[in-house]
Amino acid sequence: MVSSRRLLIIGGAAGPGLLGRFVALAGGPAARIVVIATASSVPAAAASSFGETFAELGAGEVRELPLYTRGEANLDQPLLRRATGVFFTGGDQERIAQVIGGTATDSLLHSLATVIAGTSAGAAAMSGTMIVEGDAVGVSRAGVRTGPGLEFLPGVLIDQHFAERGRVNRLLSAVALYPHELGLGIDEDTAILTDGDRFEVLGSGAVTVVDAGAATDIRVPAQGPITLADARIHVLAAGHTFHLTGRRPVVDAPAAERGVA
Repeated sequence: MVSSRRLLIIGGAAGPGLLGRFVALAGGPAARIVVIATASSVPAAAASSFGETFAELGAGEVRELPLYTRGEANLDQPLLRRATGVFFTGGDQERIAQVIGGTATDSLLHSLATVIAGTSAGAAAMSGTMIVEGDAVGVSRAGVRTGPGLEFLPGVLIDQHFAERGRVNRLLSAVALYPHELGLGIDEDTAILTDGDRFEVLGSGAVTVVDAGAATDIRVPAQGPITLADARIHVLAAGHTFHLTGRRPVVDAPAAERGVA
C-alpha cells in the first residue's frame, strides 16, 4: 500500500490553500506543472482555468497535456518527463481510466517521483478500484458501481464531495464489496497528502475512513441491504494522520492540552 511518490488527493472544490500547497510542493517559482484535463467535458477550458490559478499562486510554468485518445496517451510525453507536478482535473473518472489506463503515459506517470495531485474525478481515479457512481438509497450491491483506476495509491477506495453529497452509503457499499480496501471519503476543500506509508489530512473539511478489515460479518446479497458488522470508522480533520499499512489513525491531543494558544 506504500506509494513512492507524494500524492495530493482533493475531494473537490479546492480553495487557494490546497492549490497553493500543490504549487509549493511542485517547486513554487521553479515549478513545472502539467495539467491533465482528460476527465473534463471541456478539457481546454478546465486546463486553462487551473493554469491561471496555479500561475496566480506562484507557479513558474504551467502547461496542459492534451490526452483525448489512447493514441495520444501512447505517445512519448516530454512534458511529463520534465514536470515537477502533475494535476488531474475533475469531470468523469471513467474517462481517465479509459483513455490513460495501461498506456505508455500511465507507465510513465507511475515511474515519476514528482508530486501528483487530483481533484474530484481526478482524485477518484488515483485508487486501484475506482468508485464510478452510485446514488441508490441504503447500503447495497446496487448502491455503487466501480471500475479500474490508475492505482497511484493501491489498497484504497476514494470517494469525493463526500459530506456535501451524502455519499456515506455508497462508500459503505463499496467497502463491503471490497473489504481488503480502505474506504476514504474526502470532503470538498479537503485533501490527503501521502508521505510513504501515511497520509495527512489538509483543508477545511474531514476525511472519513471506513475499515472493514476487522469486520466479523459481511453479507452482500444480490438484492437488498448489505450486512456489515464491526467495521471501523474514523473521521479525521486537518492536521491528523493515518498509517495505511497499520490501518490506524494518529490523532493529536487538542491544542489546549498541548499548551498551544
